[in-house]
Amino acid sequence: MSRTQTAQLMGGAGLARRVVEEASDRAAEVTRRSGATPCLATVLVGEDPASVTYVRMKRARCAKAGIESRLVSLPAATTTAELVETLRSLSRDTGVHGILLQHPCGPHIDERAAFEAIAPEKDVDGVTMSSFGAMSFGLPGFASCTPGGIMRLLDEYDVDPAGRHAVVVGRSAILGKPVGMLLLARDATVTYCHSRTSDLAATVREADIVVAAVGRPRLIRGEDIKPGAVVIDAGYNPGNIGDVDFDTARTRARLITPVPGGVGPMTIAVLLAQTVTAATTQLGLAQG
Repeated sequence: MSRTQTAQLMGGAGLARRVVEEASDRAAEVTRRSGATPCLATVLVGEDPASVTYVRMKRARCAKAGIESRLVSLPAATTTAELVETLRSLSRDTGVHGILLQHPCGPHIDERAAFEAIAPEKDVDGVTMSSFGAMSFGLPGFASCTPGGIMRLLDEYDVDPAGRHAVVVGRSAILGKPVGMLLLARDATVTYCHSRTSDLAATVREADIVVAAVGRPRLIRGEDIKPGAVVIDAGYNPGNIGDVDFDTARTRARLITPVPGGVGPMTIAVLLAQTVTAATTQLGLAQG
């Protein structure tokens, strides 16, 4: 690819719309066959403005897809023990098919303990150790939503990870680590980079696929993108800025996701699709 060329944008909005439409059709079928509506319970601790906005958006998307949305709002002072009990109660509730814990929950909360209180069959956000194990070993289960959305985007744009060198910048438990496992399962050679990586730029220059998922604006410079590489920017920073310097990276990459409008729409779409799948399984309906 010539350095004067511009990368094709990997927009997620159109694909996300199709995923949600399919989930809506499946939700209607679940209701027709069982009389029950797929239900996603969202637990929100405190009133962080960004989290409140995200939850409102997710609830609106649920409504459009024919999925019941149950909001459980807890005060900011909620303890880990109280949050864990809330999540366990929702896990026992047969009327709830999927559970989403909106995070971050606050520095006083042990988020891992909270995540593990979610029953694996209702972990539609893919945050439990059970879900991570399923992703790592290629077993049935729910993918973390953003990584799952990234894999669908790669498929949509005919990017086969097999034999490619994928560099994942970031190692969070619900984004960096699981997307690396999903890429590995698709026969990519995966390198994880993080805050202790000695020469990040040198590693990025070797990547056929770059996944930026660290939450630092414009950390990945365009000059370090291998010509013809596929760039997935899963970062979101104030001002609609990603982890990749978009303007310079798009002059070298073959494909690149915009921020916003790339990975973001896919995250919610996968969440809704997995909620319907969870309901189908829990209600004993054959997969269609």
